[in-house]
Amino acid sequence: MKKRIAVLASGRGSNFQAIIDAIGAGTIPATCVALITDNPTAYAIERAEKAGIPVKVIDFRSFPSREAYERALLAAMQEARADLYVLAGYMRILGNEVVRAFPGKMVNIHPALLPSFTGLHAQRQAILHGVKVAGCTVHFVDESLDCGPIILQKCVPVLDGDDEDTLADRILEQEHTAFPEAVRLFCEDRLEIAGRTVRVRK
Repeated sequence: MKKRIAVLASGRGSNFQAIIDAIGAGTIPATCVALITDNPTAYAIERAEKAGIPVKVIDFRSFPSREAYERALLAAMQEARADLYVLAGYMRILGNEVVRAFPGKMVNIHPALLPSFTGLHAQRQAILHGVKVAGCTVHFVDESLDCGPIILQKCVPVLDGDDEDTLADRILEQEHTAFPEAVRLFCEDRLEIAGRTVRVRK
């Protein structure tokens, strides 16, 4: 039985596209049932429409408060009835009520080797800190910022002369491999959360 996945994205959606492509290739045993976005001009919408994926736009600016927005977001997520919710460049911090509604059913990708460099501008943080290795992390989402149990990580070297943009481009290449891989493992029922550790079943 194929899993149902829903994607939340705010921008260009290149990780969303990597997941769409993996589903199309049969690598991920799932159906993408929805794109949910807070940005009515997100390029991710065009990607979804090309793939025949239903789009739900919940424009943050049209709500009187964050609480009202999150109620609408939660309703849209529940309506999707997904087995997995994938945060692919979704640029808003989810409230605790939303996170608690989907325990162990929401994953995010972050452009750093967590627990280092949480939050915004992770690549810039890495450059400023002078690290020699950077990368990306796919993790389950919990109520803490970028601190949920880690599913997998990919590394890249930080080269002399790198700036935030060149490092981000190198990390993004790995994101496009890591995220579909993590989603595939979930959809194959191979991930087991044990405290802070995620074990991958053979």
